[in-house]
Amino acid sequence: MSAAATRNLVLSGGVGHDFAATSHALAELLAPLGFATEVVEDVDAGLTRLAAERPPLLTVNLLRWRMEADRYAMQRERWAFSLSRAGRDALTGHLARGGGLLALHTAPICFDDWPGWRALVGGAWSWTRSLHPPLGPARVDVAEPTHPLVTGLAAFEVVDEVYSFLDLEPDVVPLLTSTVEGVAQPLLWARAAGGGRVVYDALGHDASSFALPEHRTILRRAALWAAGREPGEAA
Repeated sequence: MSAAATRNLVLSGGVGHDFAATSHALAELLAPLGFATEVVEDVDAGLTRLAAERPPLLTVNLLRWRMEADRYAMQRERWAFSLSRAGRDALTGHLARGGGLLALHTAPICFDDWPGWRALVGGAWSWTRSLHPPLGPARVDVAEPTHPLVTGLAAFEVVDEVYSFLDLEPDVVPLLTSTVEGVAQPLLWARAAGGGRVVYDALGHDASSFALPEHRTILRRAALWAAGREPGEAA
């Protein structure tokens, strides 16, 4: 596949994060690798296009779920989302065709009415167990230094939210970790799922995380790998 042919459809938007800024930052850092990125905030319309247009890469930079808890009542009308059968079919069909999925930061919280989303991404937010410390400095360690997404990288510091104690699929192998409450929390993994390639990157609360050189390298490699290209092209 030539670099010029690699389309990237981004589902973007939600509460508590500047998704417009982070989706723009992602588009900018992938453009030199030949990714043509389009950002869509209407999730249903985006998934309809995913099924019809079949881009090689889908990125989910999104925080949309049912928002059933009382504390979300004021935001529910604007942001609550339930994934339709057509949307589920679009996602599974994308991966079944060999498409790639790059899931960012809040993606495991999304589509909470569909257990199949956890099976595809590799993990899901648990409202009884998952948490993150306040936004702030965190040390990130390389857990699998031979994997092409992180090879050559050393431990680094980032100001971000460290999502912790997710419900994980049993085949998840952490590539990056950060320690919270004495437990190494997976921050990056790459896996085959549903016939395609999936990367989850837990970093990326705001645009400053996307400006960090180490994170930029990881994101470029992750997009290449998920799209079926060689991560070494990021160099």
